[in-house]
Amino acid sequence: MSVRVVVAGDHQLVLEAFAETLNGTNGLDVVGLATTYEAVLPAVERHRPTVLLLGEPTMGGKALRAATDVRAQHPKCGVALMVGAATPAVVDRAVAAGALGIVPKNARLPQLITTLMGVAGGCLTVDPALMRPPTAGESALSVREMDVLRLTAGGATVKEIAGELYLAAGTVRNLTSAAIKKLGGRNRFDAARIASEHGWL
Repeated sequence: MSVRVVVAGDHQLVLEAFAETLNGTNGLDVVGLATTYEAVLPAVERHRPTVLLLGEPTMGGKALRAATDVRAQHPKCGVALMVGAATPAVVDRAVAAGALGIVPKNARLPQLITTLMGVAGGCLTVDPALMRPPTAGESALSVREMDVLRLTAGGATVKEIAGELYLAAGTVRNLTSAAIKKLGGRNRFDAARIASEHGWL
């Protein structure tokens, strides 16, 4: 079964060329394009993609908002983000917005395809170059990830955490997945335990 992709960015010609490259590659099927922030959600509603691929520096600076909108209204659609500046802060913001995949714009095509396939499978797929180990005494977690783990440690469900933090349940799951990956936990409760032992909660 093919992975249905909607690609969003600022330039129609670039998107069309991009779609042509991706179409039919490793079972990818580009089913729609969106060139404005306002067009993203309607495109997702119309085409029901498996993955939305967003250009982070584009769309008038509203790409992260578009990711949050899509994850809130269409939680079955995974979001992958192409980023220009490869920094841990960008990764934190992207994951908090609901992105499961983050890939730098200078990545090669196989890396992008791997990211899209990972997101389609519901996996957090981040280029290791975008992750940096924390320095001594520094938390490896974003503020939001610590908030989620703190509530997890108290026994809260994903739905309860979403309500407490005013986030979509899908965003909570993304933050939890990111924290588990960073800490090497077996599950969300194990990640909360590890973070607590490091004094981060």
